[in-house]
Amino acid sequence: MPEFRLVVSDPKSGMAKRIVVKDPASYSLIGLRIGEIVDGSIIGLENVKLKITGGSDLAGFPMVPYLPGGRKYRVLLSGKPGFKPREKGLRKRVMVRGNTITEDIVQINMVVVEGDLKFESGEGEEKN
Repeated sequence: MPEFRLVVSDPKSGMAKRIVVKDPASYSLIGLRIGEIVDGSIIGLENVKLKITGGSDLAGFPMVPYLPGGRKYRVLLSGKPGFKPREKGLRKRVMVRGNTITEDIVQINMVVVEGDLKFESGEGEEKN
């Protein structure tokens, strides 16, 4: 029984909204990949198109768009996502996830591509 925390951000207003998605809507997200555009009605946002930009699993390993599937990979990175070098030329072997949403994913990041994200009073967080 998967449960996802969605972070939906609106680049026009600079605000983000957190949404918890449980059964049965969570099953419609499994199998989708980073970069795909989905209809917001499957998660309760009407008249909105959303693009999947990333996510992370329970242990905090980030999803990367260039690795296929939903499994963990141990890769050598020299930059984001997954590693932030402190000096130029620094590389490190880190654990990351593939680009497909599975039941192991906890957080999914999305951006509004089409339509407007409506905020009620007290909802959303301001972006710094």
